[in-house]
Amino acid sequence: MAADIKVPTLGESVTTATIARWMKQAGEAVAADEPVVELETDKVTVEVNAPEAGVLTEIVAPEGAEVEVGALLGRIDVGATATGQQATPAPVAAAGVHAPQAAPGPVARPGAAPLPAAAKLIEENKIPAGAIQGTAKDGRVSKGDVLEFLNKPAAAPAAPAPKAARVPDVREERVRMTRLRKTIAARLKDAQNTAAMLTTFNEVDMSAIIGLRTEYKDAFEKKHKGIRLGFNGFFVKAVCAALQEFPAVNAEIDGEDIVYKHFVHMGIAVGGASGLVVPVIRDADQKSIAQIEAEIAGFAKRAKEGTLKLEELSGGTFSITNGGVYGSLMSTPIINPPQSAILGMHKIQERPVAINGQVVIRPMMYLAVSYDHRIIDGREAVSFLVRVKETLEDPRRLLLEI
Repeated sequence: MAADIKVPTLGESVTTATIARWMKQAGEAVAADEPVVELETDKVTVEVNAPEAGVLTEIVAPEGAEVEVGALLGRIDVGATATGQQATPAPVAAAGVHAPQAAPGPVARPGAAPLPAAAKLIEENKIPAGAIQGTAKDGRVSKGDVLEFLNKPAAAPAAPAPKAARVPDVREERVRMTRLRKTIAARLKDAQNTAAMLTTFNEVDMSAIIGLRTEYKDAFEKKHKGIRLGFNGFFVKAVCAALQEFPAVNAEIDGEDIVYKHFVHMGIAVGGASGLVVPVIRDADQKSIAQIEAEIAGFAKRAKEGTLKLEELSGGTFSITNGGVYGSLMSTPIINPPQSAILGMHKIQERPVAINGQVVIRPMMYLAVSYDHRIIDGREAVSFLVRVKETLEDPRRLLLEI
């Protein structure tokens, strides 16, 4: 009996991926749920596991091929052993697979051969070896790298008496942007070009939250088996409460419609190995502070390891970013489309403030809300931020739901 290996669902708005590498070759035995092929998308790298134990008898989509969701990648002879199995001599393209023919090509860098589709283009266009710097895994040259190289404007003809070329500064290092970084850059620029983005600011006295955290952090950690009580849990709960009062801040524009969300999927920006990512806490408005803190800690760990799943990075309705962990005192965060608003947290810093006619020193934090003015009025944005401030300065509001 044969079992098909297919491209899994890749997450919201992600419909294609590139075959980065096969971890098993045709003729090799595989165990059930063992990773056999690695896919690369604009967001993350995904491992596809074997659906059954047996022998990988056929590789349909070779390395470098662009594949669609549901496309056939390979086949497994269920229950077979590696002894006597023959590898399929040549892969056959299947529906949804744009498979390039493998062809020998020049090596982009020592030990990093081009991907098959790239190798064919390099040979057809007689591109010198080493002329293209690869951005695929392990420094390999991808088809996209070659197309980008070919699309560069041709150099102007040299003058009869050319001047000496500028000698590159040995202290410079030129590194091609990763696919993830390109995607982040494109999305953020698209947000600026599309949304009527505006930012409003306020400040919050963090004394109550700091006092509450100091008093209960040890008991909280003991009660919840090692989960630490941070500030993010309070912020997420405060934002969820404010979003219930001002639903437009949690809505999005879809064509000529406004889509109001009667739930909160909270995006939390975290730094990963390849750049900033925004995993999502599903139904954050229904979760406790302990559950929220546990999910955020897991996101941060997996972001550093590069093991976040695609489904964890999509579907957010509102986002929170904390530049304060890097020392930022104030910033204007950029909306994460299709969301319509984002809250920026910043560094907690002691400052003199006037309270009841007295100047006192308090731990203060600037808050910023960037919002799409097409859907959110200034009154709503300012009132939303004031409600977040009031809740953080008096967290008893969360218990009383006021």
